[in-house]
Amino acid sequence: MGSSRSDVVDEPIDPDTGPVPPARHGPWRGQGPVVGVVAVGGALGATARYGASLLWPTPSSAFPWTILLVNVVGCAVIGVFLVLITEMWTAHRLVRPFFGTGVLGGFTTFSTYSVDFTRLIQDGRIAIAFGYLLGTLVMAMAAVWAAVVATRRVLGGYGGGSRGHGGTGRHGGTGRHGGTGGYSGTGGYGGGTGGRAAR
Repeated sequence: MGSSRSDVVDEPIDPDTGPVPPARHGPWRGQGPVVGVVAVGGALGATARYGASLLWPTPSSAFPWTILLVNVVGCAVIGVFLVLITEMWTAHRLVRPFFGTGVLGGFTTFSTYSVDFTRLIQDGRIAIAFGYLLGTLVMAMAAVWAAVVATRRVLGGYGGGSRGHGGTGRHGGTGRHGGTGGYSGTGGYGGGTGGRAAR
């Protein structure tokens, strides 16, 4: 006998697809707060960058040291922040978009960096322009790397964070991920039978 309509009403049309997900609430409930905190954070970060340009103004004919330092410092803070929220601390879901995307995204700048490079080219300072172009990239990446390493070492010396990756150190116990090893003194995750591997 054929199946009744009520028997197949919940089946997907394509047998290779999964069950039809329930209807979601309006997009504002899920993404609205994220958009809001990014906007607020971006305004704060951009204001801080503008304040730096007022405190340490750079003449149009001079090397753009202020923007270079803003980008390098911002990238260093990004390195510290990412270690904190991914390895040491279970943050609220809005912390990362507010501070990482908003504040730090507004503080650092690619557009002004590009304008400065173009201005140096137009002024005939070709070598300085490309030095600025490449130097910013190298110094920014180095700042992120150094900040990540330093943060892991410093916080590792305090027995790790609050995520509970196991350990017998300051925050000992079996931990959320099991194991008997805590955070090592060098910032990596310590050994253990079920903990995370050392970095």
